[in-house]
Amino acid sequence: DRNCRLFHRQISRNALLYTEMVTAPAVIHGEQERLLGHAGDGPVALQLGGSNPAELRAATRIAAGWGYDEINLNCGCPSDRVQSGAFGAVLMKTPNLVAECVAEMIAESPVEVTVKCRIGVDDQEPAEILPRFLETIRGAGVRRVIIHARKAWLQGLNPRQNRDIPPLDYPLVVAMKRAFPDLHISINGGIGSLAEAQALLAQGLDGVMIGRAAYYEPFNILGAADALIFDDGPPNDAFAVARAMRPLIAAHLEAGGRLHQITRHMLGLFHGRPGARGWRRVLSEGGTAEGAGLGLYDAALAEVG
Repeated sequence: DRNCRLFHRQISRNALLYTEMVTAPAVIHGEQERLLGHAGDGPVALQLGGSNPAELRAATRIAAGWGYDEINLNCGCPSDRVQSGAFGAVLMKTPNLVAECVAEMIAESPVEVTVKCRIGVDDQEPAEILPRFLETIRGAGVRRVIIHARKAWLQGLNPRQNRDIPPLDYPLVVAMKRAFPDLHISINGGIGSLAEAQALLAQGLDGVMIGRAAYYEPFNILGAADALIFDDGPPNDAFAVARAMRPLIAAHLEAGGRLHQITRHMLGLFHGRPGARGWRRVLSEGGTAEGAGLGLYDAALAEVG
């Protein structure tokens, strides 16, 4: 959410951050400020969910005024709720529909429209389906794709199980980059360190998307990203990030927000460092209390200071 991105932006100036997946009908009919508002600092992509070309075009038209750097169509989420709405990973079965959707989005978007997909779903053979999928959406104008290197099982596995089963296939994604050199291809799935990301980039891929590891160990993933990936200054400092967050938290509290709405995203800031457990404990136990404020935040920081 936007509070999480506000925190991650203090760690890396250059990493492309993604919103939560927002459905096209929600953008059209919902509270647009709550769904689309963001600080606007650094590159941010809006991730849309949907399968109705007209709805996605309308949602893209609305989103165009909110200053995003990319608009992404999610064709990778395996949840039952997403399947029932006929979007997410189930769209891997209908590449022509995806092409129609992205063509409509591109017609309305002032920024690049991208697709996040799986290597396949259910009984599909990834080595056969994925090239056809990429060729089809390329024909509709897509030039950037993020590929989650794991097939999604839409029947019999829940979203948590889909994170680990079946096995990842990084070589297939690398092969797709060789087969489609004109596409900007990023890889996603199971990447747990900046070193792993660098190794994948060295194989010719254009980008690496990191999800859970960047959330649970944010500084370990993003702290040196500007220096090592983007060649932009020295590595960051976790304490500097914590200090930079203090006035942002103060502004959030002043506007009527709750402390835990921001600090729950910050529990992993000092992961693996002395005092990290105390930092997490103080924020977890006290952050949701009525009236919790900067005093509690400072007490948590003192645990690692």
